[in-house]
Amino acid sequence: MPKGGYMGKFARVNLTDGKVEVGNTFDYLPEEVLRQWIGGRGLGAYLMLKEVDPKVDPLGPENKAFVLTGPVTGVAAGLEAGRWTSVTKSPLTNTIHDSQSGGHFGPYMKFAGFDFVILEGVSEEPVYLVLEDEKAELRDAKDLWGKDVHHTTRILEERHGKNAKVATIGPAGERLSLLAAIINDMGRAAGRGGHGAVWGSKKLKAIVAIGSKKVPIGNEESFQEVLRDAVDKKKASGVTNESLPNYGTAVLVNIINQAGIFPTKNFQESVFEEAENISGEKIAADILLRKQPCWGCIIACGRYTRIRNPPFQGEGDGPEYETVWALGANAGVGDLDAVTKSNFLCNELGMDTIETGNAIAVAMELYEKGKIPKEVLDGVELNFGNAGALVEMTWRAAYRSGIGDDISLGGYRLAKKYGMPEISMQVRGQSLPAYDPRGVQGHALGYATSNRGGCHLRAYLISPEILGVPEKLDPYTTEGKASVLKEFQDVFAALDSMVVCKFVTFAYWDKELTAQVNAVTGWDMSVEEFGLVGERIYNAERAFNAMAFGDGEEYDTLPDRLTKEPIPSGPSKGYVAKISEMLPEYYRLRGWVRGRPTRATLERLGLKEVADKMEQMGVLPE
Repeated sequence: MPKGGYMGKFARVNLTDGKVEVGNTFDYLPEEVLRQWIGGRGLGAYLMLKEVDPKVDPLGPENKAFVLTGPVTGVAAGLEAGRWTSVTKSPLTNTIHDSQSGGHFGPYMKFAGFDFVILEGVSEEPVYLVLEDEKAELRDAKDLWGKDVHHTTRILEERHGKNAKVATIGPAGERLSLLAAIINDMGRAAGRGGHGAVWGSKKLKAIVAIGSKKVPIGNEESFQEVLRDAVDKKKASGVTNESLPNYGTAVLVNIINQAGIFPTKNFQESVFEEAENISGEKIAADILLRKQPCWGCIIACGRYTRIRNPPFQGEGDGPEYETVWALGANAGVGDLDAVTKSNFLCNELGMDTIETGNAIAVAMELYEKGKIPKEVLDGVELNFGNAGALVEMTWRAAYRSGIGDDISLGGYRLAKKYGMPEISMQVRGQSLPAYDPRGVQGHALGYATSNRGGCHLRAYLISPEILGVPEKLDPYTTEGKASVLKEFQDVFAALDSMVVCKFVTFAYWDKELTAQVNAVTGWDMSVEEFGLVGERIYNAERAFNAMAFGDGEEYDTLPDRLTKEPIPSGPSKGYVAKISEMLPEYYRLRGWVRGRPTRATLERLGLKEVADKMEQMGVLPE
C-alpha cells in the first residue's frame, strides 16, 4: 500500500435507504488501481466505469456522484493542493464529467479522514452529509432546502463549528437547472456540467467536512525537496509570482483582447471595445478588497471584492477571468458593477458563471433576431450590452422564473428550443469558454476533442500559443498542434488526479509533478508512467462517452460560426478554426479510429474489460 497521501477511508452513501457505510480505501482499491488512476478525476473515471451504466439518466436514481480528493490534496502549503473533484454523468452533456473546485473544502475532507465519497440513490426528503473523524452521517436538511448558498453555509458553520467546511447547492440545483453548480466556501465552484442538478435530483443539499487529521507523507526527505523546488520555480515564474497574485485571473482580459480572440456578443466578434472596464487591472483599482487564496496556496489569484455603487451593491468572491468574459464581453456588457453583481448572484444561487453567461448571450442574440417574443420577457429589453437585463436574467435562471426557465437549460438547449441551435457556441452541449478558437488553432482542437464538452481546462494551449509558456507557438498554424495537444491533455488528466491547481504548470511540468506524487505516496513512478495515467484517463472517458451516446468523430468539431465564418475584425481577422486539418493526426497519435479508442489502444493501457464492454455494445471500432 502507499505509505502516504491517502487517508484510508471512503464513505458509500445510499440516499434511498439512508444507509451510510465507511469502508477501507485499500480494501476496495488495491495499490495497482491507485497507481493506475491516482485519485480525483482519474479515480472518478475508474469508479464510473465500475459502478455506473453509461446509458443512465443523469438526473435519475441510478446515476451516482463521486466526491474525491487526490493524494496531494491538503499535504502542505506550496503545492497548490487545496482542491477537490466532483465526478458524475452530466445532465448538460450526457458525458462522463468531472468538475474541479478550490477553496478549503477538499483538504478538510481529508482532514476528516476521507479519500472519497460515493453518493447513490435518491432521498425522499432533503438531507446533508457530515464527515468528521472517520465517521459519516446523514442529517435532516428540510430546514435548509430553499435557502441560498450563503445562508446554508452560515447555518451549517454555526451548527458544526468554525472549522466546518461546506459544499452545497443553491436554488438552481434544487430546481434541477442545468446551470447548477456545487459551491464550497461560499465562492468556489465545481461549476461546469450541472453537477449541482445531480445533487438536487438526489435531494442532497450539502456536505460538511470537519477534521484535524494530518495527511501522511510517504518520503519526508523527498517531500521537502520537491516542496522547495515547487516554491522556487513558482517564484521564478512571472505568471505565478507576479501576474496572477497582482491582478488575479482577469489579468488575461487585456492580453486576450489584444490578441483578437476575446469573444464578444456570443462570438459574433472577437474584440471588445470595453475590455479595459472589466479587466484585472480595473478590478484591482476599483473593487478589490483583498486576495482570497485557496487552502495552502502561495499564488493567491482569488479575489474578494465589493461593489459600492447602487443599484448593485454587495461583496463576495470573484469575479474570475472566465466570469468577466462570460457575463461581460460575451453579453456585450462593459459595466464592471453589473458583471460582478451577476457573479455574486451565481455564487449565492449556485450556478456556473460560464454556462450562465453563454445562455444569456444566446438569449440576447435570439432576441435581437426576433426569435424571443417581447411578451415573454415581462418588459425586459434583452439586447446585448443591457447591464440590467444581465442581472435580471441571472436570478431568473436560478429560480427558473419566466424566460429564466428556458435560460436554465443552458445555451445549446435554449438555442435549439427557439429554432437556432447553430448560434450556440458549444461542444457536446457544453458552452465554450473565453477564447475564440478561430485565432488559436491548437486550442480549437482542444475544444473539439474535449471529453466533457467545451472546455479550456482539458488542455490549455493558450499557454504556448498566446503566453509563450513553456515556449511560444504560432497560434495561427495547425502544424504540430495535435502532438502538443495530446501531451497537454494527458498531463492535465494526471494532474487532475493528484489533485492540484493547473496554474502550477506555468512554472513546471510532468517531471516535477511525478516527483511530487512519489514523495507524497512513497511510490517510484516514472515520468512515463505518470503520462500513461493521463492517457489511460483520457481514453477511459472517451470509451464511457462512446457507450453512453455514441461519442466519436461527429462530435469532435465546432459550430459553423467558428469553422466557416472568419473573425470579422481585429488582430486575428480572417481566421477560422481548422479542425479538419488537425484531427487525422490527432486520431493517429491517440490510437483512435473515427474518434473512438481501438481495442489495441485500450488493452495497451490496461483497459481490456472496457474494450470488451464497448464491443458488446457495438461501439468498438474495427
